Formats: sequence, C-alpha cells, structure tokens
Amino acid sequence: MNALLVAVVLASVVVAVTALSRRYGLLNPIALVIVGLILALVPGFPALRLEPELVLIGILPPLLYVAALETSVPAFRYNLRPILLLAVGLVIVTTAAVGLTVHALLPGVPLAACLALGAVVAPPDAIAATAVARRIGLPRRVVTILEGESLLNDATALVLFRVAVAAAVGTAVGPVAIAGQVVIAAGGGILVGAVGALAAAYVHRKTTDPLLDNSISLITPFAVTAVAESIHASAVVAVVVTGLYLGHRMPTLMSAQSRLQMSAFWKMVTYMVEGLVFLLVGLQLREVLAHLQAPADQVLWLSLVVLATVIGVRFLWMYPATYLTRLLPRVRRRDPAPHVSVPTVLAWAGMRGVVTLATALALPATLAGGMEYPRALFVWLAFAVIVGTLVLQGMTLPALARRLRVPKDDPTRDTLAEAQVQQRASKAALERLEELGGSATPDVVAKLRDLTERRSNSVWERLGGNRETPTAAYVRLRREMLEAERAVFRTARDEGKIPEEVLVRAQRDMDLEESMLHRMGEA
Repeated sequence: MNALLVAVVLASVVVAVTALSRRYGLLNPIALVIVGLILALVPGFPALRLEPELVLIGILPPLLYVAALETSVPAFRYNLRPILLLAVGLVIVTTAAVGLTVHALLPGVPLAACLALGAVVAPPDAIAATAVARRIGLPRRVVTILEGESLLNDATALVLFRVAVAAAVGTAVGPVAIAGQVVIAAGGGILVGAVGALAAAYVHRKTTDPLLDNSISLITPFAVTAVAESIHASAVVAVVVTGLYLGHRMPTLMSAQSRLQMSAFWKMVTYMVEGLVFLLVGLQLREVLAHLQAPADQVLWLSLVVLATVIGVRFLWMYPATYLTRLLPRVRRRDPAPHVSVPTVLAWAGMRGVVTLATALALPATLAGGMEYPRALFVWLAFAVIVGTLVLQGMTLPALARRLRVPKDDPTRDTLAEAQVQQRASKAALERLEELGGSATPDVVAKLRDLTERRSNSVWERLGGNRETPTAAYVRLRREMLEAERAVFRTARDEGKIPEEVLVRAQRDMDLEESMLHRMGEA
C-alpha cells in the first residue's frame, strides 16, 4: 500500500470513527485507540512506526500552541499553584516511584534506566484528559487545571528523561549538571517563548491579510521549537509561553476576519492531527509486540504493577496537594477547599498518550559500556500504561463524575454575567454612536441603535425559560428566508442570468449571515 493511499485510509478512519463516536455518544480519543489496536492485528494492514522526532518536533508543538492560545491567562494564573503541583511535583514523584518500583522488580537493570522509564510514563497526555473532561461537562476550573497541567508536564518529564538517560549511558551527571539542565531548559524556554511571542505579535500587528496572518500562526510554533531546540532549551515551555501571550493579546493583534479564519483553520488542523495521533498510538501494537521477548507472565505482572503505581501515586499525591496546602491561612482565604469529588476526578483523569510512547521509543538501545537491558519490555510497559489509562480511566471517568455528583458550573450564572457585561458594552457602543452619529443619516443611526439593543436583549432573553424567545424565532424564520434567497440565485445562475462570480459573492454574504445566526442560536 503506497504512502498516499495509507494517508487517505488513516484520515478516512479518523473521520468515520469520529462520526460514529458523535452519533453514539462515545469518547472519540478512546474509540480511535481501540480501532487502532484492532487494525494493528489485521493481516496485511500496513505497519506504521511512530518516530519520536515526528511527535516531539512535528506534532506536539502545534497542538500545544493551539491549546495555549485557547487557555485563559487569568484562569491559568489563578490556578498556577495546583497546576505546578501536578505538572512539576507529581511528575517528579511519579518518575521516582515508577523507577524505584521497576528497579526493585528488575534489580539487574540500572536504577538510571528504570528512572528513565518513570519519566516516560509520568506525564498525562495533553489531549486526552481535556478532551474527555470537556466532553462530559466537568467544571471549568477542573478543565483549566487539567489543561494547565498538560501544557507544562511534558517539559518536566522530558528534562527528567534526558537526565536519567544521560546517567544510564554513562555520562557524568551531578547536582550541578542537573541544575544547569533545569535552568537551561526552563529559563531558556521562557526566554525563547517570550522573544518568539513579541516577534510574532509585531508581525501580526503589521499584517492585514488574513491569509498571511494564518501563515504566520502556522509557522510560529515550529519556529519557536527550532530556536529552543538549537540552544537545548525546553521547546514545550517556549511554545506554551508564546501561545499564552498571543492568545491573551489576540483581540488587539489581528482583524476580526483574520481571527475567524485562523480559528477555523486551527480547528480543522487540530481535529485531524489529534485523531491521527490516537489512531497511530493504537497501531503501534504490532511494532511493540514484534520486539517483545520477555516471558508472558513477567510482562503481565510488570504491566499491572507499573499501571497500578502510575494510578496510585496520582491519588496519593492529589489529596495532600489539595487539602494540606490549605492549612496555610493565605491559601485558604483565597481558595477555599473544594468538595472531595473534585480531587477524586482530577486523580482519575490521568490518561497517558502519544508523548509517553514517543519518549519510550527514544530510549537508548544499550546502556553504559554496551550493557544490554530489556528495552523492548520498557517500550511495552509504556504502551500498556497508555492503553490501560486511556481505556480504564477514560471509559469510566464519565460514570465516576456522575456517581460523585461533581459540582457543575451554573449556566444561569454565566448567562447573567454575560448579560450584565453585554449591557455595559451596549451602553458604550451607544455612547460612541451618539458621538459619531452626525456623520450618518438618521435611518442609519436608528438601524445601528436597534441592532445594539437587540443584541443586548438577546442575552437577557435566555434567562426567561424554555419557551421560544424572540431571538430564536428570528433565527428560525431568517434561516428559511435565506434558503429561499439561495434558491433564487441558484436558479438565476443555472438559467444564465447571472455569472458564477455573482452567485459566489451572494452566497458568501448569505453564508456569513447564517454563521451569525448559528452563533445566535447556540447562545
């Protein structure tokens, strides 16, 4: 099967599985992994090997960049304490726990190599947890903490992985060298990210063409990654810093047309890339099994122990991190202790993903002095943790959240806050209209005033109950009117009364209006 056909087949599988997942209410990431596992066992289906460099340099940067663009900086800053406790503290503890456990069970394997495995399985996936959390409607703060954790934990794990691998292959690693690597990785990543953010912001301000804005946005995460890698800084930290800054400043950097086009572009890219990533994770089963030669009972026992350690350490860390920190009066006043269901759900949302597999595949072939070690077994253990956490935790997380009755965000409260802000925004718009109204005719001013008042009233209408609001009726009827208009234009084109260009221009205007109606209907 040639490369083009393979790509078409994989993309088609992603689309088909996504459609079925939405149709039957399945969790798409988990469904794609399971389908990948099944396809890996189908005779004749291509064996696709996931290259670590492709994941860490080609796939991870744009996905992290988009996630950072969409992250609320105020919410990220407010939740920085729990985010760092998970993204740094928990990753270090998990690395040590898994490393020591595996070394105790396999005493012939050097501790450094076991710690490298611990770093491999330590970070939860940047995509899986938040995708599942949003799908089942977890509280906004829980989603923010999971997103923040996934933005930073890969950086911590990759630094630990490099240190452990360096020690395992015989490179001298002392406290000073470790501290130097941490400073270069974190400090260099922040510096590169800040410079990249300022440079990208400057170029965006000078650009008025939406196509160029989209091109710059696509180039940015790869450019930042390339610079960070060249100085051995953390590309993950650099991309996250750039994305957070640009996302926070986006309304002042781009035109509305550029922002709308960029949002649609990245939505399509992330949908397809994320889908392919989960499918490819499942497809690695054949490659992983091909090199596995350890006894079946040892493989099963070690898999269960490592999986239990990864899950158990997260639980043991989560409750003290949640409640012991609130023994400090300052923390308790600022952030009261949440219901016990919140840390429980956070503890169970530790699904691993493609970064774990990529770093496992980057394990060295031999250790110091050419020493052999069970590398294939380590790769399998990483794969088992990915599949185990995705399937076990991912499939049961919705039921657990329902059983624990995790407090959800109050949509009425959100709508009320939106209505109050919209009222102030409408007042500001009307005041500006009064200032500039003399430059237009009275009927234009009246139309603008009516549009502003209708927008303000539409938010308040949503607080009125389940009956059809005036805005909903407007949306329903206007959609029917647009369909009638489209039919007339198509008929005129078919009869040769107007050229294709006129139809395209008219359809674009009607499509833009219907997109706005869709937004009004969703609201």
